Amino acid sequence: MPAAGIGRRFGAERPKQYAMLRGRTVIEWALRPFLGDRRCAGVVVALAAHDPYWPDIAPAGVIRAAGGAERSHSVRNGLAALCGRAQPQDWVLVHDAARPCLPVGDLDSLLRRLEAHPVGGLLAAPAADTLKRADDAGEVAQTVERAGLWRALTPQMFRYRELCEALDRAHAARRLPTDEAQALEWLGRRPAIIEGSAANIKITSGADLALAAAVLESAGEAGG
Repeated sequence: MPAAGIGRRFGAERPKQYAMLRGRTVIEWALRPFLGDRRCAGVVVALAAHDPYWPDIAPAGVIRAAGGAERSHSVRNGLAALCGRAQPQDWVLVHDAARPCLPVGDLDSLLRRLEAHPVGGLLAAPAADTLKRADDAGEVAQTVERAGLWRALTPQMFRYRELCEALDRAHAARRLPTDEAQALEWLGRRPAIIEGSAANIKITSGADLALAAAVLESAGEAGG
């Protein structure tokens, strides 16, 4: 779980992963499905070097790794922390620390449907809105056909060795993938898309916190 961001866009004293949400921090909600799943053999969180918030909420047994300059660097550092623990063909899931509303059913679907897949894949939601491409003047240049377009979500699930290789090759070429699937795509691989809930939102603003609280309440998730 990459969690080294400082949340410039969030506009609060604390990074968004430490914002309070129904009695817990956002990252505690994000970790909850994995910590409660017997199939999860271990959890690594990549954090900023001088993160003052993590020690107060760190769950027992979670491994801490150094955060990187970009998301993909943090993910790679987290994978490095698994060296000697994870086998080359083990599945590794990467989940955003700012996604507190992952439905357990979506996690189950991802694990079940990708268990025998040769590459792995990701949760995603079909694009539902009309999409516009803007020009440099901020005017509509084109309406984009949304058929076949998906919003990438997390977790994303790939084999340990291949994900390490994909990120290493990307960084060696000075490329920064915006998610793990893109790094695999650059190797010529074709990750599977598993449809997930649009309620699996990423916190980027205060308004998102209110929406996440409503999603968790609707799902019957108790805070505190």
